[in-house]
Amino acid sequence: MPQSYAITAEAIQAERSRVDNDLDKFDAANVIKLDELVLPELGPKDVHFRVLVVSVEHNIDHAVLADTVNITELRGGKIYPGNSAVGEVVKVGDQVTRFKPGDVVITHCNGEPDIYGYPKRIWAYDKPESIGWYGQEAVVEDWQLIPAPLDCGLNLWEIAALPLRAPTAYHLWRRALGILRLKIDRENLARLNVLGFGGGVSELFLMLARHEGHRAFFCSGSAERREHLEEQGIEPIDQKKFNRFASSGDVKGFSKEVKKLTDGEGIHIVCDMLRGAVFPAGLAALSRQGVNVSAGWQLGQKISYDSALLSVKQVTLDHTHYDTVVGCNACTELYGVVFKPTVHKEIYTFAELPRAVREMHHNTQTGIPIVQVAEDLPASVKSLAV
Repeated sequence: MPQSYAITAEAIQAERSRVDNDLDKFDAANVIKLDELVLPELGPKDVHFRVLVVSVEHNIDHAVLADTVNITELRGGKIYPGNSAVGEVVKVGDQVTRFKPGDVVITHCNGEPDIYGYPKRIWAYDKPESIGWYGQEAVVEDWQLIPAPLDCGLNLWEIAALPLRAPTAYHLWRRALGILRLKIDRENLARLNVLGFGGGVSELFLMLARHEGHRAFFCSGSAERREHLEEQGIEPIDQKKFNRFASSGDVKGFSKEVKKLTDGEGIHIVCDMLRGAVFPAGLAALSRQGVNVSAGWQLGQKISYDSALLSVKQVTLDHTHYDTVVGCNACTELYGVVFKPTVHKEIYTFAELPRAVREMHHNTQTGIPIVQVAEDLPASVKSLAV
């Protein structure tokens, strides 16, 4: 019987009690634990695959912490997490034509598309009955899988970093640029100033902006991540220089620096989380007609801002989530061409996945954390495991 990591409401409560609800002392490794998994029967449109490599995602950290909503409790007390993976097909249902045994695939986490293709639910998070991919094997319908672009020029770990983050960035960039162009056409402003804060989605968002000829700025406290993006022509800003925007003075100092870097214009498009400390910094940096797109909601569910000021500046705030199934498939064409992610220097083993989640919570990783689940990799990817 295959093993898979699970999160239980009971384990969350026990850890919260242990640290008296002090989330700075919270140890995710005490919550996400191995469990035995009974796979569903293979249906006619299903694909059974063994998991090769997974990426650790921030929504797992928030599921473990239950710091915004206790999604585990809402899902009945237990979830099997894992939103992005690379796998090898073992068996397919008799109506599956897109895949065959031996194919290498990647997942997406659009769990329940609406009538326009955008997700109402996320797989292995708030989609009822969904079983995630932090396990040795899985069974899903064929529409949830994408052929892995093994010849894209990325190594296996870099490919594994992208299944969730790349579609998010791809969606955010298309929306942000579309909104901006409704207000300022190319004839009036061809080259934009684009800013992203901190994480993997923002990195990829800026790679898209840079690839299309715009000025891109990456504001992060990680020297390794800033260096990686600077090699791709993306201009670095050290977030620690501004004390991670702990005070209004830090925000003003950041805004002044941005205006200096952009010859007084400011930033036309900002990618942040519309939450937390970076939110006021992103607003302060925006130009007139600027657009701020959100890469998530995990730091809180409420925001406040000076609506009169934003109205005068004609700023747009856009709440986004994740891409359509079609968009998830399309963005794989940009692997290695545009998307060249920063990967954490250590590749974790399957047994070390809880430590990877813990270290993500404490923000000590030098890039996107990757976990090798399968000890024996198929010949088709062995040369990419470098």
